[in-house]
Amino acid sequence: MNSSARGRDAVPASAAELLAPLGGSPLYRSRSVSTEITARLEKMIAVGELRAGDRLPSERDLANSLGVARATLREAMHELEAKNLIERRPGRGTTVLPAPDRVEALYHRFSDEEHQLRDVAELRETIEPRLAALAAARATPANLVELEEVLRGPVSDLTPEESLKLDLEFHTLVAAAAQNPLMSAINTLACSWTSATRVMSHASRYAREVSYLGHRAILIAIAAGDADEARDAMIRHLNDVQELTRASYEGSRSAGAQKGDA
Repeated sequence: MNSSARGRDAVPASAAELLAPLGGSPLYRSRSVSTEITARLEKMIAVGELRAGDRLPSERDLANSLGVARATLREAMHELEAKNLIERRPGRGTTVLPAPDRVEALYHRFSDEEHQLRDVAELRETIEPRLAALAAARATPANLVELEEVLRGPVSDLTPEESLKLDLEFHTLVAAAAQNPLMSAINTLACSWTSATRVMSHASRYAREVSYLGHRAILIAIAAGDADEARDAMIRHLNDVQELTRASYEGSRSAGAQKGDA
């Protein structure tokens, strides 16, 4: 990822929600205005709506757009800076930082062809329960706001594509809440490698509801600061996903065989 090559001078149009005033929607727990700002920005960075090299609006413009005091905005910026997500320089503004060089090098060492789905599933089972446990120990109030936002809508109204998008977003944000950039990057790679398989675990309304309930159990444990339960909830969720994926795969294979015999 070469931020200088991007040459982006301002926040992209796709991240226009950054300039929207803060709303009053109910969330998982009460929080300060600065926490809500941090949550919004950190989520946009985590899911790629703000990318390395993107420059945020000036402090004055951003505070005015959000309808908050500049002192409140500075609190949020301090937290993002402490997490090495942004860089602030006098006269140059605020810029989204790239992932560590080690993460970028790791990404380019692998390709989809080098990994079988079983291998990636085993990677998820190895890393995601640990990430959930770390998130329970390290999640900030902003992290909890981000995770609750993902689960706020009614699951019954979601299409398979929408459910998959929120699933990937939830697991990305859990990894971000663990506050370990290298493990988070590995999780991002696992998400990209398994997207074709993961869609099968969102094919039916029942599957989407199972996925949602698994996510909710993980979030409750993280919010409670219960690392053991967060790990166990993630393990249960991954087991459910594996069963749903297998059932969907076998169902589609059986349907294909019947069509071939017709």
